[in-house]
Amino acid sequence: MHGGGRGVSPSSAGAVAVVPSRIALLGPPNVGKTSLFNALTGMFQKIGNYAGVTVEKTQGWIQFGPHTFPVTDLPGTPSLITVSPDEEVVLRYLQGADPTDRPDLVVVILDATRLRRGLFLLSQVIEFGLPAVVCLNMIDEARAAGLDVSAAQLEKVIGLPCVETVARRGLGLEELKAAIQSTFEKSRSASSGDGSKGVKRWVFPPEVEARFQQSLDVEPIDGCERAWNRIRAFVGEDQGLKSLETFSRYQWVETLLHGRTHVEFSNRTDRIMLHPLLGPMIFIMIMGVVFQSIYTWAEPAMESIEALTEWCSTSVRLTVGSGLFGDLIVDGMIAGVGAVLVFLPQILLLFFFIGILEDTGYLARAAFIVDRPLSVVGLSGRAFIPLLSSYACAIPGIMAARTIPSRWERFKTIFIAPLMTCSARLPVYTLLIAAFVPSTPVLGFFTTQGLVLLALYLVGILGSVLVAAILGTPDPESEVPMILELPPYRWPMFRVIIVRMWQRASSFVKRAGTIILKSSIIIWALLSFPIAQIPEGADASRAQGIQIEQSYAGRLGHAIEPVIAPLGYDWKIGIGLIASLAAREVFVSTMGVVYSLGSETDEESQALRSTMRTERHSGSGELVYSLPTVLSLLVFYIFALQCVSTLAVVWRETGSFKIPIAQFVTFTLLAYAAAWVTKILATWAMS
Repeated sequence: MHGGGRGVSPSSAGAVAVVPSRIALLGPPNVGKTSLFNALTGMFQKIGNYAGVTVEKTQGWIQFGPHTFPVTDLPGTPSLITVSPDEEVVLRYLQGADPTDRPDLVVVILDATRLRRGLFLLSQVIEFGLPAVVCLNMIDEARAAGLDVSAAQLEKVIGLPCVETVARRGLGLEELKAAIQSTFEKSRSASSGDGSKGVKRWVFPPEVEARFQQSLDVEPIDGCERAWNRIRAFVGEDQGLKSLETFSRYQWVETLLHGRTHVEFSNRTDRIMLHPLLGPMIFIMIMGVVFQSIYTWAEPAMESIEALTEWCSTSVRLTVGSGLFGDLIVDGMIAGVGAVLVFLPQILLLFFFIGILEDTGYLARAAFIVDRPLSVVGLSGRAFIPLLSSYACAIPGIMAARTIPSRWERFKTIFIAPLMTCSARLPVYTLLIAAFVPSTPVLGFFTTQGLVLLALYLVGILGSVLVAAILGTPDPESEVPMILELPPYRWPMFRVIIVRMWQRASSFVKRAGTIILKSSIIIWALLSFPIAQIPEGADASRAQGIQIEQSYAGRLGHAIEPVIAPLGYDWKIGIGLIASLAAREVFVSTMGVVYSLGSETDEESQALRSTMRTERHSGSGELVYSLPTVLSLLVFYIFALQCVSTLAVVWRETGSFKIPIAQFVTFTLLAYAAAWVTKILATWAMS
């Protein structure tokens, strides 16, 4: 059964046992919460968004006898002091912002090897008065590390039922389900309805409470809600309130732990991994493998998807024919679907490596190592993985920015991610550099072509630094500090990583696919209408050239020619710029169509290179592709956001159409200005 009502399940004794209809799993990051969720629910899961925000929630169903009940895997959060969207979502969920979706019971997952931070969160959860069960996960690692930790001890000191589990191996699941059922039964049978009676609560220190009593003639404070309001009035400043609360809660935690510590192995390993000299070297090697894999290892799969797309197009052509309907299916719909699916290998590889780095505990170390260099432009180490992955494709990089808790930093990361030199720019770079930049040896090791390509990457980096610096930093009081608790090193659970990869890939296709498909159809229509009058005897390539010149896209090319003429571009290049809005690499095939060489032309085409070298302006007779114009075009593609797919994903990830519009306008103006300056300087240098 599903739904919002309470459920029942037959117990082993034949009596009717009451179980909650809504269960929530809550815990800090890296405590095995997702592993426990997967073990409890199997593959019966779905991913959605909380209302009004882009934070994802994962729901599944847990079995109690013959009945199933929904369980929600809440975002990992170290506390309920809201400084990130994840924490705000969790807080509102527990507060019952949506009365129809408030949990009936909370399972708080703690890492048995690092109880301190988990107990801090637990002290906050207890204040809500919801029935709660504590899951002491990774108990095997705690025992192996010689830590004196047990569920019985913890249950005795906090007054909540505690269960030992090893979620990665599926141990303790039945005991956990039994504790959930028992706890909920007790909470329902309690006359007060308060399932937290007898639970040891955190309270403010006695000296603070005494000062309240002196200043306010009221009864002693009972519970967090009134304590919060009273202390706000007493302290006077919200920041002072949070600091006092944090300090007091950790005092409460220390009284429970009696100074327990954790895992010497991780500390010894970090002496190498975080060494001032060896640490950055190891980091560069690891990131190099990740970068290289996303950039090259995905190529066979991407080529296979492209081949499959081409095979589907050919099959449809043979079945439907070459009429307008066939063009719509092939050039509009199949091409649009292919534009989405071709990114899947890179996205899967990205989340595979992120999953490994996160599960092993290295991702936090990587963020720590690069935090200081990125702080120069107002970013932190959390932005590194999104920006790095954007060199393969901005889409997975933008999706990876979800892990950044600061709204402003996440916005800046998403905003500058398209400036990273993604692989889609390479066909344009390859075509123009090979055709117009001589391969002259430099210093015996390099060539001018290679140095120009390197310069394009470096200019992209400098541009992103400039934009990030211009965006500035938020008010320091609202900025989320870079505070890291380094998790212990562990062997990754590949089954969990695979499930996570599948979830992210499915989410990408569902979110981006519809908008990209619609955009592809619109661009196809611009290139296909109105239908031109083709002279008799014109071959297919010539017919394509006539059609594209007389199409709406061709007319747009002529319309924008006065605007792009100062850059040295003609209307044909204008068509290429418009068409490449679908994807930057489309510029190459569009030039093939414009010059009547066929749509199958690629960046290696000698015919296209030769045609472009001899192309001249119809009025002046000057070469269209002079070296200053070519350099100008290369610089334009460094900055211009010529990618509907990226804009669509930014829209989905931010929940606002204003941000992708601001990106497109900003980077188009920046691209135009940089291209104009490049042409002026190159012309002056050659004169």
